[in-house]
Amino acid sequence: MLSPLKVAGKIYWLGANDRKKHLFENIWPLPNGVAYNCYLINDEKTALVDTIESGVAGDFIEKVEQLLGDRPLDYLIINHMELDHTGEVKDILKRYPNVQIIGNSKTFKVVEAYWGALANLKQVEDGDELSLGYHKLKFVMTPWVHWPETMMTYDATEQVLFSGDAFGSFGTLDGNVFDDEIDFTYYEEDMRRYFSNIVGKYANMVQKAFKKLEGVPVKSVCPVHGPVWRSNPEVVLGLYDKWSKMEAEDGVVIIYASMYGNTEQVADRIARKIAEQGVKKIRIHDVSKTHISTLINEIWRYKGVILGSCAYNSQMFPLLEQLTRELEHMGVKDRELGIFGSYSWNGGGVKNLQKFQESIGWNLVSKPAEIYGIPTEEKYAQCDELAVAMAERLK
Repeated sequence: MLSPLKVAGKIYWLGANDRKKHLFENIWPLPNGVAYNCYLINDEKTALVDTIESGVAGDFIEKVEQLLGDRPLDYLIINHMELDHTGEVKDILKRYPNVQIIGNSKTFKVVEAYWGALANLKQVEDGDELSLGYHKLKFVMTPWVHWPETMMTYDATEQVLFSGDAFGSFGTLDGNVFDDEIDFTYYEEDMRRYFSNIVGKYANMVQKAFKKLEGVPVKSVCPVHGPVWRSNPEVVLGLYDKWSKMEAEDGVVIIYASMYGNTEQVADRIARKIAEQGVKKIRIHDVSKTHISTLINEIWRYKGVILGSCAYNSQMFPLLEQLTRELEHMGVKDRELGIFGSYSWNGGGVKNLQKFQESIGWNLVSKPAEIYGIPTEEKYAQCDELAVAMAERLK
């Protein structure tokens, strides 16, 4: 772990990087690793806000002791019970047996499920306050951002928001911890992917959290993953507001499934015709080569989505079907959709993509384009119509 760093007032960042973990939640790729953040308030009364994942840093307790010295830890505030933020709780209880754990009623149900009945629990409700001396804390219930028990802690003195998973990002903190130290272009893609993969399903709950925070002055945002926003919190707040409203850029992502190249040819043709209409932001992905994490991220980014499937056993290609199921599960809204496909002896890809469209409710830009056999110039006419229709929706 790095040495503790001052955020504001008597608030200190404690964190560790994980460059060994290959998959976050054992599903989402971490090419740039992930950082775990927690925060210690060293006031007249002391409080630790969350912890980190167990085993990531062997010197976590030492860093807490470095800040506290011989002083006790009075409070452990649990904003989120997921184990990547409560992994050091047992060690904290062992080192500071008199610490009082602060959480809400749903927090303590999970506490008991993990560690049995613990003593010295302090249950808080929405709007409850706690004075540490200089720092005055207020607890804000934000359920389903992204578990049912999640809450945020707001320090009214320094106007610092301890936000849990909200406003976080994938990516390690490579020496630079604070937003005024980093090149944000390095993190933006990882942040949107983190949002779309982890928090996106609960976008409406993120919006409810924003409504609760209306009028609350925020000078710093302290999430549990990614950079700490002490200088320009409006950047991360603005992005999360945009993404949770499912607002998108005027571009298009084309995702196709192809076994022998026919559907791939159609994807390239459609992309070229869209480009001829003046659309600059166009991305193409082979569903068999690009991880679903990236595909979801691209769909969250762009207003236009074109899905193409070859027929596979009279059905949609399995990996594309997996993507559509995940999109339905996440409840992604307000996208312009184009559908295409090809088949040799029996259809199924396009038919099932149409069922997906009916289920998710996206706007269909044109009649689906389905090619029988090898693509030819004559058969491309319906694909060209789809491309022009999509381009019109993006203008």
